[in-house]
Amino acid sequence: MIQIQDLTFRYREGEEPVVEDITLDIPDGAFVGITGAAGSGKSTLTYAMNGIIPHCYPGDFYGSVTVGSLDTCETSLTDISQLVGSVCQDIDSQIVTSIVEDEVLYGLENFGVPHDQIEARVTEALDAMGILDLKDRVISSLSGGQKQKVAIASVLALRPKVLVLDEPTAELDPASSRAVFELLAHYAEEHGTTVVVVEQKIALLSEFADMLVIVDQGRIKFADEPRRVLAHSEELLALGVNCPRSTTLMNRLANVGLYAGPVCCDVQEASNALLEVIA
Repeated sequence: MIQIQDLTFRYREGEEPVVEDITLDIPDGAFVGITGAAGSGKSTLTYAMNGIIPHCYPGDFYGSVTVGSLDTCETSLTDISQLVGSVCQDIDSQIVTSIVEDEVLYGLENFGVPHDQIEARVTEALDAMGILDLKDRVISSLSGGQKQKVAIASVLALRPKVLVLDEPTAELDPASSRAVFELLAHYAEEHGTTVVVVEQKIALLSEFADMLVIVDQGRIKFADEPRRVLAHSEELLALGVNCPRSTTLMNRLANVGLYAGPVCCDVQEASNALLEVIA
């Protein structure tokens, strides 16, 4: 679904490229998590996927990014937006209306969705995010997690083939973060949507993602199935990526020959493995 080939991009005001020599293939229907230290180029990479780069941010663009059959450099941002739905980190800056239903309607009306489809799409999107009961609420009265779901619902209503989210749970507590990921994963599986999420919470990414991408100083350091990436916990820590402590513990035990099982992604897996180690 997304093919990035030899991508290098430098913002006009910058002296050095923010991303450099990136090649990445994302299969149709995949759930991909992207993480890395602050300033590593994660957001810039997503801007290249949804067309914000090069259409909104001027700079030097080398290589190619293809989404579906669309070359993002040769396709208008409007056309890309019909294929790729985006949710930015600052939710308040993305919300343009005051009522939940109106927020979901806004995109549908702008893209000229037939009137006889609109009501069903609004209901479907709100229900997918578990907020159908908030349909008539004033957005300013919602919690951060509820606003997040409204923003995602407004994008889902357009039925994009690709969903790109930049740190969608940055302001949420652990329970709300998990709820958002569960809803995204369920929607993606049900509709065959390709999901790309930039997120610092690597434990969540590892649980839900098919592929984990680690970005370091503008380059891809790892791009693989989560367990294979987490096997490099010490190296990830050196890159500024905090692996789950349970994963780091079990990897260290493996390094000294005390554990020979698969990489543990969470506390429960580590607990079960430790019971075997000490048995």
